[in-house]
Amino acid sequence: MKNSLVRFIVRWFVCALGLWIAAGVLGTDKIAYQDSLWVIVVAGFVLALVNTIIKPIVVILSLPALLLSLGLFMIIINALMLLLASKLYTPLEVTNFGAALLAGMIIGLVNYLVTAILEER
Repeated sequence: MKNSLVRFIVRWFVCALGLWIAAGVLGTDKIAYQDSLWVIVVAGFVLALVNTIIKPIVVILSLPALLLSLGLFMIIINALMLLLASKLYTPLEVTNFGAALLAGMIIGLVNYLVTAILEER
């Protein structure tokens, strides 16, 4: 249990960090979080929860599209998970699918970099 709890907390931190960076890069007109760090922290928790529970089911159901696109459909899935998290937690506002697509790519890049750094240790 401890190992899975630590992994979830790291995923929560990475999601919150990625959201914060995406909001900074894309601007508050694309991703609005009311200039509150708590909104980013809670939205990171909701996104980590969505990625833990719902994303694996969506990935399995969309396996044919993933195989045909050689994995590029994961970018769409990441954007959909971000839109779902913004619908579940309304203080986080993602304006449209394009903003969610770009933010999903930024969050994925942050996730990759943080995971690569943590696995080096």
